[in-house]
Amino acid sequence: MEGNEQRARDFLIEMTQALDIAPEHASHVRFSGSGALPSIFAVTDFATAAIGAAGAAAREFLQSVSADVQEVRVDRRLASLWFGFTIRPQGWSLPAPWDPIAGDYRGEDGWIRLHTNAPHHRAAALAVLSAEADRSAVARKVARWRIEPLEQAIIQNKGCAAAMRSMAAWAQHPQGRCVAGEPLMATRATEDTGAAIRPATAARPLQGVRILDLTRVLAGPVATRFLAGLGADVLRIDPPGWEEPGVIPEVALGKRCARLDLREGSGRVRFRALLGEADVLVHGYRPDALEGLGWSAAARRAARPGLVDVSLDAYGWTGPWRARRGFDSLVQMSAGIADAGMSVLGKDRPTPLPVQALDHATGYLMAAAVLRGLTERAASGRGFEARASLARTAQLLIAGPRGDLSAHPIGSALDADWSHVMEANSLGPLQRLKSPITFGDTPLCWDRPAAALGSSAPSW
Repeated sequence: MEGNEQRARDFLIEMTQALDIAPEHASHVRFSGSGALPSIFAVTDFATAAIGAAGAAAREFLQSVSADVQEVRVDRRLASLWFGFTIRPQGWSLPAPWDPIAGDYRGEDGWIRLHTNAPHHRAAALAVLSAEADRSAVARKVARWRIEPLEQAIIQNKGCAAAMRSMAAWAQHPQGRCVAGEPLMATRATEDTGAAIRPATAARPLQGVRILDLTRVLAGPVATRFLAGLGADVLRIDPPGWEEPGVIPEVALGKRCARLDLREGSGRVRFRALLGEADVLVHGYRPDALEGLGWSAAARRAARPGLVDVSLDAYGWTGPWRARRGFDSLVQMSAGIADAGMSVLGKDRPTPLPVQALDHATGYLMAAAVLRGLTERAASGRGFEARASLARTAQLLIAGPRGDLSAHPIGSALDADWSHVMEANSLGPLQRLKSPITFGDTPLCWDRPAAALGSSAPSW
């Protein structure tokens, strides 16, 4: 077995073992293709394995409901490209993915990253810095701060920022030590029971499965996009006014998107009705946030016995940062990934992964957890809970093998990588990359194009 395939296989084994997926299903995942994304970390192997883990979980679910079970194939080139952007607009352009203020800044004693894509996060950072919304002005103000006090000040003001730490510093940090002690995926079957899972076919294994999606950029939407590609009925819920213009054409594929205010009476009543008819809930709220809205785990189970409940946090579920706001790019700074890239490659600024691999890999692990929960539900009727975090996914990548910088680089997508089907997105027509995974000869297939947030009614 070649080195890159062995690295992918090793990651796959760790991922499927963390979810208690039977080894036979991982053994029926085949990898093809060559090349790698340029990184000191084995990002392409990681991407290939994460998509393969979701495929192994789908294969196990198919077997549990007596559908045809076939070999799973993952193309490492397409897997790598799916960890970036999957669409090619025809005659229009995507909005900029980053706010102009977002990015890395040099402080008095190191580097810090500000995440300002959400207007309230930008306002929080600018208020701490007493700066106008101008990148040069922000840089001048950041230069006067030591990075850890600035990080803490922005976090306390309900903003998002991360000081750059080394991997050694993260390993000794109280939060780093807590994350290292957490499982990659914390899972458990619950005692409540629900109705049996509906019959499935190999072509659309999740046809009729209802998934309530309370996630936003980026890991959770990646998870539910994969599940929609297997035929699930995914209903995404966002609060009034929330927008993600740079990524919605990417991640809303196959979903219906509605709005509800969970803090308001009629919104809470409607959410309860939706949850009562859902098979799966996927949510990306920080720990205790849903509880604060009156939706504890016990309340969710009371509303829907047998629920498959999969949740995501940025910095882990234990430790002093368990409720800290975070995103992939911030976790890369905190956990030492950006520092290692800068140091090993001799760069003069933070050097993150070439793609947001923590988000995407965690998304496919969450999809695998949903499928694992549905397998449990099919077998016993019991509900299922799983928890993931970006920081724990980062720990798996950091602890794994280093990337092969001599491998042929996977560059931009070629004409052969794109599907010939033209997708009618709400912003305009587009092409999408071919599916990175097939089940026998069947690729992922979505029943509807990506739609704008709030374009559907909050109903099944």
